[in-house]
Amino acid sequence: MSELNQTLVDLNSYAFSGQQSAELPDLSTLSEDSKRELRMVGVDVDAEEQRAGTFLQFDHSTVHCKTSAKGVEVLGIRQALKKYDGLPEYFWKAMDPDKDDFTRAAAREELHGGYFIRTEKGAKVAEPVQSCLFIKGQNVGQNVHNIVVVEEDSEVHIITGCATSHDVTSALHLGISEFYIKKGGKLTFTMVHNWGEDVMVRPRTVGIVEERGVLQNNYILLKKVKSVQSYPTIHLNGEGAVARFNSVIVTPEGSHVDTGNRIVLNAPNTRGEIISRTITTGGTIVARGEIIGNDVPARGHLECKGLILGGGIIHAIPELQGRVPGVELSHEAAVGKIAQEEIEYLMARGLDEDEATSTIVRGFLNVEIMGLPQELRESIDRTIAELDAGDAM
Repeated sequence: MSELNQTLVDLNSYAFSGQQSAELPDLSTLSEDSKRELRMVGVDVDAEEQRAGTFLQFDHSTVHCKTSAKGVEVLGIRQALKKYDGLPEYFWKAMDPDKDDFTRAAAREELHGGYFIRTEKGAKVAEPVQSCLFIKGQNVGQNVHNIVVVEEDSEVHIITGCATSHDVTSALHLGISEFYIKKGGKLTFTMVHNWGEDVMVRPRTVGIVEERGVLQNNYILLKKVKSVQSYPTIHLNGEGAVARFNSVIVTPEGSHVDTGNRIVLNAPNTRGEIISRTITTGGTIVARGEIIGNDVPARGHLECKGLILGGGIIHAIPELQGRVPGVELSHEAAVGKIAQEEIEYLMARGLDEDEATSTIVRGFLNVEIMGLPQELRESIDRTIAELDAGDAM
């Protein structure tokens, strides 16, 4: 098998039943270790009053779900299916359950949970909604389904973390996510991953954006994980719709990450942008990206930049498809190393070589471009510092 091929997933190796957890009405009772692990993916359970809502999933159970602000509703998906008679407009409507082996598995296996988040028409939700899909048991197979509906002229920021307990090395996460952004709606969606070393991750995501709707998506993966395969597809179906993807990915030795984004420009005056920053310190990254132009005027730009530090593989695959005359699509792709003159420039100003290298790497990752909340940026900075401390860079 080529080093670029993903590790095969044996669904029979994971337990899709029997890993239930009790509800947690009071999150202050969580252990300090659990709180720390949640903070590492941007979820602060001690700051619930500063969140518009909180959702926590442990293994096969929704353990906490709370809406704290007007204008937004946060429910467990099973509760939402019951309340809204199966969510006929949204449940498996953007995503084809027969798309591939993992969507079929997600449709076939017991549904363990996931969240339903919906804004009210015109609501500007000031504080972010936070959620975490957490795996606490060894060899657990977790199957969740998430639906986000941003109603007309409303705005919301969702910070969602995916993680395993520090003592869990092997697990499988299957996740179906469907986004529906209505006319004039805006969704900022920030996802931070912190998995175990032998965890397999197979999420599948589809979004539909209507007229003047905006999707801003931030994806951060800095820790070792066995295998990730993810390729969200967003359809800009309404005039003036916009989608932007920013990804920051680090793969240590033993990690295989095959990820990217696809934007389909289906209406006039739509815009799409895909920006990825990848670093390998011994692992493999397949950095994909595709923009398809089906209408005009429409513009799209795709940028894949990678650094190889010490070893590993980065395979950048930018793709553009213009299907009508007049569409404007562009891309840049570069894979390389830190220039020696950049290190020497910083060393001439008093830094030693390690400090100079770390400074350049942090600038390359450039999470400042994402407009993240301060505390989440601090959490990411701490994670990068830990990588530095472990001589991973």
